[in-house]
Amino acid sequence: MTTPIAPHGGRLVDLFVAPAERAALKSAASRLPAWDLTPRQLCDLELLQNGAFSPLEGFLGRADHESVCKDMRLADGTLWPMPITLDVSQAFADTIAVGARIALRDAEGVILGVLEVSDLWTPDREAEALAVFGTSDRKHPGVAHLLERSHPVYVGGRVQAIEAPRHYDFAHLRATPAELRAQFARNGWSRVVAFQTRNPMHRAHLELTFRAAQIAEANLLIHPVVGLTKPGDIDHYTRVRCYEKLLRHYPERTTTLALLHLAMRMGGPREALWHAIIRKNHGCTHFIVGRDHAGPGSGSDGKPFYGPYDAQQLVSRHEAELGISMVPFQEMVYVQERAQYMPADEVPAGLNVLNISGTELRRRLQEGLDIPEWFTYPEVIEELRRTHPPRHKQGFTVFFTGLSGSGKSTIANALLVRLLELGTRPVTLLDGDIVRKNLSSELGFSKEHRDLNVQRIGFVAAEITKNGGIALCAPIAPYAGSRRIVREMVGEAGVFVEVHVSTPLEVCEGRDRKGLYALARAGKIKEFTGISDPYEVPESPELRIDTSDIAPDQAVQQIVLKLEALGLIAPAR
Repeated sequence: MTTPIAPHGGRLVDLFVAPAERAALKSAASRLPAWDLTPRQLCDLELLQNGAFSPLEGFLGRADHESVCKDMRLADGTLWPMPITLDVSQAFADTIAVGARIALRDAEGVILGVLEVSDLWTPDREAEALAVFGTSDRKHPGVAHLLERSHPVYVGGRVQAIEAPRHYDFAHLRATPAELRAQFARNGWSRVVAFQTRNPMHRAHLELTFRAAQIAEANLLIHPVVGLTKPGDIDHYTRVRCYEKLLRHYPERTTTLALLHLAMRMGGPREALWHAIIRKNHGCTHFIVGRDHAGPGSGSDGKPFYGPYDAQQLVSRHEAELGISMVPFQEMVYVQERAQYMPADEVPAGLNVLNISGTELRRRLQEGLDIPEWFTYPEVIEELRRTHPPRHKQGFTVFFTGLSGSGKSTIANALLVRLLELGTRPVTLLDGDIVRKNLSSELGFSKEHRDLNVQRIGFVAAEITKNGGIALCAPIAPYAGSRRIVREMVGEAGVFVEVHVSTPLEVCEGRDRKGLYALARAGKIKEFTGISDPYEVPESPELRIDTSDIAPDQAVQQIVLKLEALGLIAPAR
């Protein structure tokens, strides 16, 4: 049996090479095979570099990866619950070998570090999903990323850091673990309780954190995640402005705010344990673990992925080994008769409890409804309203998917005219054939190229949506995975409306205006959707339309009614 080892006794790993050596290493790195880091990998590299992921000295090798998945420990027995991996394409993996060095670059091509390859292998990602997240359900965002967006080959090895990723936003709040430790020492803070969040904070959160600090007899660090969070979360720019306004309501010199550029996995109990280690590295002595910490909600079966107190129980079991104390908390609710917040389990029977869920808050923002002051502060409401206008003023995307000949383009063009008649927002049509000609002319029809084409459409649609316009997309988009990615991209900017044009294959083939089905049946077109390549039917689109026996204007009317029901356009008078 492996003897448990405490994370690292508080020592921070420093991966940066000496300043005198950086120029030479950067020059040498410019001649190495280079990997452009994904947004998640960029977050991971930054926290490896600055010691937030201590005791890790790089991306996990195979033995550590397998041990972490199985036992939540590195191969040497050190407690570490979350795989930190560098996934690369097969094409890139074919150019390197164990013992090689590779340059790690950001999206602009800046070399941030060099990795010495110790391991190169193809993992069983399905097994990893089951071990780490307890499920292979793609409704779990961590699972969806692992199974649908990560590359097939893992590269493990130690990192030599050259420079940190650059951030141009909120620079005064981006403190490294070493900087926060120094700040706590200067302020004489020997006990610090950390609060993790990826959402705006309201009065309930203030009460929760204030109580936690009192219980722990500690100062408070509000430490929100501003890297990658759950798809659909409020953008970090808005959240940070809200945190800064809320900070004024804490007692003076008791609380500080710092940002954590972490890529969350939404891994529930394991994630809570991981978060505790990261806060220990930042110099905290206590960590708040609330109800369903880092939980992603419910799965395809409608049941929550994790129990409400699974995270607290797991952290509690490892508390002594971690060297950081957990402060457990239940949900805080407003008790009307007492005009104050209380933990839900302490409310006497018969009293009237008020609460507003995240879903209800979003509804009120979307519809311009009142948000009571007992829930949050006026300046926070003002900030949220400024960046989240009512739905009838937001951008949105209508994404048509269906077989060739199903009527997607016809309906999209008719809807374009109807929306232009309304004149409320700019409207752009991204038809499948037009995009293929102007944006994806070099792509073929393999699954990889089809996915890339759909994701390009999604990127453009998200930009249109983010800037308050309407994007109408009409590709075939046969695969559920790429459609899910587009939904998430657009969902970060506005509203995504999926319309499955469900016209049956025999009707589509009977129309065959371009003669494509006949060529596919004759074997002259390979990988043709519906004939020699599958079409994955959407499980829960916002709308299904079968054009077998309805005219385009009738189909458009169905869509307009749905857009009205969603609050995206005003009902016709």
